[in-house]
Parts: sequence; structure tokens; C-alpha cells
Amino acid sequence: MLLRRSRLRWLPGLRSLLHYQPAWLRGDLLAGVTVAAYLIPQCMAYGELAGLSPIVGLWAILLPLFLYTFLGSSPQLSVGPESSTAIMTAVAIAPIVAQGDAAYPAIAALMALLVGLVFLVAYSLRLGFLADLLSKPILIGYMTGIGLVMITGQLAKTSGIPITSQTPLGEIREFVTGLANLHWPTVGVSLLVLFFLVVIQRRFPTAPGPLLAVLLATLLVASFQLDNQGVKVIGTIPAGLPRWQLPEFRWQDWPTLTASAIGVALVGYSDNILTARTFAVRHRYEIDANQELLALGVANLGNSFFQGFPISGSTSRTVIGDALGSRTQLFSLVSLGTVLLVLWWFRPVLAQFPQAALGAIVIYAATKLIDLQEFYRLHRYRRSEFWLAIVTTVGVLTTNMLIGVGVAVSLSVIDLFARLARPHAAILGEIPGMAGLHDIEDWPQAQTFPGLVIFRYDAQLCFANAEDFKRRVLIAIATAPQPVQWLLLNAEAIIDLDVTAADKLLELVRELQQRGVTLTIARAKQELIAELDRVGLVERIGGEHFYPTLPTAIAAFQQFRRSQIADEPPLTAG
Repeated sequence: MLLRRSRLRWLPGLRSLLHYQPAWLRGDLLAGVTVAAYLIPQCMAYGELAGLSPIVGLWAILLPLFLYTFLGSSPQLSVGPESSTAIMTAVAIAPIVAQGDAAYPAIAALMALLVGLVFLVAYSLRLGFLADLLSKPILIGYMTGIGLVMITGQLAKTSGIPITSQTPLGEIREFVTGLANLHWPTVGVSLLVLFFLVVIQRRFPTAPGPLLAVLLATLLVASFQLDNQGVKVIGTIPAGLPRWQLPEFRWQDWPTLTASAIGVALVGYSDNILTARTFAVRHRYEIDANQELLALGVANLGNSFFQGFPISGSTSRTVIGDALGSRTQLFSLVSLGTVLLVLWWFRPVLAQFPQAALGAIVIYAATKLIDLQEFYRLHRYRRSEFWLAIVTTVGVLTTNMLIGVGVAVSLSVIDLFARLARPHAAILGEIPGMAGLHDIEDWPQAQTFPGLVIFRYDAQLCFANAEDFKRRVLIAIATAPQPVQWLLLNAEAIIDLDVTAADKLLELVRELQQRGVTLTIARAKQELIAELDRVGLVERIGGEHFYPTLPTAIAAFQQFRRSQIADEPPLTAG
């Protein structure tokens, strides 16, 4: 039993399939078939985008779908060729092929091998924690940006206007300037499909709207011979399956390709983890960031041995699967089976699918990624996180996914450090009739203890805020209504401290002692006390000045005050 559990720990997708519920089957089947209908023309296009033949784009979907089903931690993510990794692959390979005698497909397979190795090295170093820098505002902004990118990317398919730009802003510009060239039959098919999807979603939310839309659009095109009037269909789909083949090891190209592989892996992982976590939040399940590194690594390695090229997670296909009710990776196996059936027997049927209908389905799915209510909620809650989401969206639209996310993560870290460097601090007092101690700024009726300042610092002490901590302690003492005898530090938020903070705390102790103020500490954790002891601060402060709770520390101060009063000589008449 323990051995079985250990094996399943490495195969989260298999664990999910072993606990499959019959109620999930309908959604997984519909999602799998519809995603297959979408990914076939899409992956063929990405094969060309990577500089390879269209059939290689289809080959590159087969093994990743199978491997991720068992290794991936997301039950909904669809993996395979993607536009960003395809473009980066083409950019990296083209100069090498131009300078030598290397075959393009061989270098593409070698690139997939290197990308897979980068993922596996990152997995072995447990670098999945880097995904924790992708906060909720980044997810909101990223998915909004991706939604807009998906919409602009379908403008040519749904309008019939020739668009050559590869950037969202460029696509919009060419679309607006080319409105005179609208192809009305194509526009009509697109609008009918969009209208059909909106109506069926509202009236029959459980119906397989996208699949029905594609089939009806295909019937419409065939009945009225719209393909003869310029409505583009998928067209001939080549047959054949990839063969197992070792990548060509060209050691002279490894330095250049390795650098490019790191970039492709960064983009691919960013896209993968952002998409996976977005749907995990939406449907309340967990994603294992390190397991995703393993799954992508193995999928890319497998692709390299079957004449493929680098792959990652697909936002658009995941969105479509989610819209159809995908619940487990069984939908990927259904997509895989559908692709194989098409490659073997049903290529003529799929060849009649109108591209405008597929484009309309993508646009409809993309609108579900744009959640304006979330932006409004962020704006009300914290302006800095609202602008972080906006910057992420703008970054994705105006640069590329990696740069946009990189800028947003950098701003997120800066915002985190700003809050860490200048955290909230409070002077605590009692409120008549209310239990506990409270911030005197929040409660004007709070009463402090004469001669005692109870100070709470709501952050860890480190190099970033050590000077701020000392400054605010001294301000609290200087502004006290009566001369201060004890400073009581509520250390509940201070888990540990670095060398800079320890030295600054030592400076503070010396300065307080010169002023005749005794530093006492309450609610310090044992780990913190051990660190203070290692740097000599426990001895300097005095072990008797550490208290387990605030009430015991206050009682000790009151006892100290009573002893002082008792020791004072009586006043005599002059």
C-alpha cells in the first residue's frame, strides 16, 4: 500500500483517474472532442510558425497530451504547441540553420530536448517556489491580457481582413485600417456562431455549445457552398504519425541553444503555471508548482524523441475545455484519441470546418477570462494591487508574456519590500470594558500605563526595516505623555532576525540604557530568543526581562513601580 501511494505521488493525474466519478464523464468527453477540433488547425499553424511543416505541429501534440495526463498536477490544463514557444523556437533555430548544414527539424528536436532538461534541472532544485511570486493581481492582469491577445489573434479569421502583424496593437491597427476589406460571408459566419454561443449558454448552460456551433457552421458552409465564396475552411489534413528518432547531438550549437532553451522554458513555465493556477483558484483545487516542472520536462523530452519541438501549457485550449466542463485529464486523452482518429480516418470531415467558426469560439471563450469585477474589487481593496494588475495586462499586450509578467513580478516584489520596510506599528493601551490591548490610534479612549510604553511592530526584523524599527521606537518614547521607565516590545510578529537587525537592536538597547529606559520583551518565540542569545542580546537585556505574555510583563512593571514608590524616602516639612 505504501509503495502504491509513493508511486501515485509522482503521478497525480493517474491518482485522479483512479478516483474518477461518472458525473464527470459527459463534460470530459465534450471538452476533449471540442478541444481536438480546435487544436488540430491551431497546432498545424504553430508548426508552420516554428518553421516546420504543419504535420509536425500535429505530431507535437500527441505525446505531451499523453504524458501530462499522468504527470501533471492540473486536471484542466491542456499542453502542446503554443504561439510564444513556437516563435521563440523559430527565432533561435533560424540563424543556426542558416550558418551550417543542420536540418531544421533536427535542431527543433534538439531544442525540445534542451528545454526538457532545463525543466528537469529546475525540478531537481525545487525551483517551483518561484511561482509563488505570481500573486492574485498578476493572475487577474495576466488572464485579462491573454484574453485580449486571444481576441485580437482571431480578428483575421473572423473578418476575412488580411492581417500580418504578430502583436495585439498591430493586429488592431491593421483591422481598423482594413475595414473596407471586410469579407461579409466570413463575418456572417462569425457573428452567427457568437450569437448561437451566447443564446445557448444562457438558455441551455449545460449544452455543448462550442461543439454544436462548429458542426452547425460546417453544415451551413457545406449547404450554401460558402467555401466557394471565400469562407476559409481548415482544408486538407496530412496523414501519418511520427517515428521514434534520437535528436541530433551537435555540441557546437549547445551554448547558443541552451541559452535559448532557458528563455523558452521561462516563457513556457510562466504561461503554464499562470493558466493552471487561474483555473485552480476558480474551481478550488491545488497546483503543485514543482510537479508542473517535472511534467513539462518529461513532455518536452518525449517530444524531442518523436521529431517534435518545445511545448508548454495552452491558455486558449484550457479555456475551451473549461467552458465545456472538463474535470480531469481524461479530456486530454479524449483529445488525443480524436486527433489519432482524424489522422487515420476522419480527415475529410474536419477539413470542412470553417476557420471563422473556430475563431468565434476562441473569442467567446476569451471573454470569460476578462473579469472587470475583479479589477473593481482590487481598486476598492488596495490601489497598489489594482495598478499591478493593470501593469500586467499592459505588459502582456505591449511587450510579450515573459516581459509583461517579469515587470509585474518585479513591481510585486517592490510593493512587498515597501510594506516590509515600512510596516504598521502600534502603541498599545487598555480600553475600559474591553478585553485585551489595542492600538491607541484606532481607539482614542485607550489608556496607556504611566512610565510604560507597549510597542508592537507588525513585521519581521531584517535589514530592510531595522532602522525604521529603531526610529519608531525612539519616537514612541519621545512622544509618551510621561517619562518612560520601561519599553515593552510585543514580539509576536517577529519570528527571527538577521545580523543587520540584531546589530540595530543592540544599538537600541545601548541607547535606551543610556536614557534610563529598560527594554523588556513579551511573546517572543523560542527560536527568536535562541537567536538573540547567540548574538549576546539576552545577556545584555537580561533574561528576567523576557515574559511569556503581555499581562505578566505588565504585572512585573506594576510590581517594579510599587517597589520604587516603597523605596522612596518620605517627604518632610521644611
